[in-house]
Amino acid sequence: MANAKAKSGDMSEAFDATYRWIADIRDEVHNFIWGQELVVDLSLTTLLSGGHMLLVGLPGLGKTRLVSVMGTVLGLETGRIQCTPDLMPADITGSEILAQDEDGNRHFKFVEGPVFCQFLMADEINRASPRTQSALLQAMQEYTVTVGGHNHALPQPFHVMATQNPLEQEGTYPLPEAQLDRFLMQINVSYPTLADEKDIIAKTTTASEKSPKTLAKPQELIKAQALVRQMPIGENVVDAILDIVRRGRPEQSDLAEVQDFVSWGPGPRAGQAFMLAARARALVDGRHAPSMDDVIALAEPILQHRMALSFPARTRGITLQQIITKICEKYV
Repeated sequence: MANAKAKSGDMSEAFDATYRWIADIRDEVHNFIWGQELVVDLSLTTLLSGGHMLLVGLPGLGKTRLVSVMGTVLGLETGRIQCTPDLMPADITGSEILAQDEDGNRHFKFVEGPVFCQFLMADEINRASPRTQSALLQAMQEYTVTVGGHNHALPQPFHVMATQNPLEQEGTYPLPEAQLDRFLMQINVSYPTLADEKDIIAKTTTASEKSPKTLAKPQELIKAQALVRQMPIGENVVDAILDIVRRGRPEQSDLAEVQDFVSWGPGPRAGQAFMLAARARALVDGRHAPSMDDVIALAEPILQHRMALSFPARTRGITLQQIITKICEKYV
């Protein structure tokens, strides 16, 4: 009993220390990302969950800046891919080239692509062709890249932050469902408030703009991610997560709205995302265990890219946000 209490006390201290660490990181990020509190919190939640994020928003809303600032503050090695229709898979993963050593012997040498970093930004990911988009599938799921029959491990931790413009569709390719499912969250980025926009235009147009400070090391993020997985979660919360995920599938749902207006629903990865993200959100908020409030708050960013509306739903102007609200209604 004494050992159990001591272990519980140690875990409580670890949670509190990690919360203070997260708070310092969040404050530093907000020194350079004005407004967008929800976007920053969801991004930190995704990183603490060990996942990848898809940012959907119009150009100029700070998505690229967010990657740069968060990467610097967390001490992560950042990389960037500007997705275009002519981008090839090897431009992302790297390729083998014929090299020659000092003795004149020729051999194949692997040259790493931009994916070999710890925090990768795939800008305008839907502008790359499907064959190029698929180059990230193995990296996002298995944290390795296979080239020429050889596996090359990616640096740890490894996270992808992809961006997408929700309006411009010319010259774009929709992301396949398998790739969408690999993003832990889809985070919608909206326009800033009047006060925040005033800060943006005032603080980014001066002669001497400050640079963010590095407050962490990659190993500290890995340690925090391990702590998230140790956080206890109530059986009622687990049951609610399962119920919400299964109610989003037209084949299993008891809701007429889902049966009539949803083409396909979330798979088991959605439940895994809920389990990790709910714990991480609680930690970001300074709590030692997640609650139903965490699950409800995360329902839209976790489910909206894992569900698709049917044609009748689109003709009636029904949105996924409305469907997700209906799915979660019994828990509000």
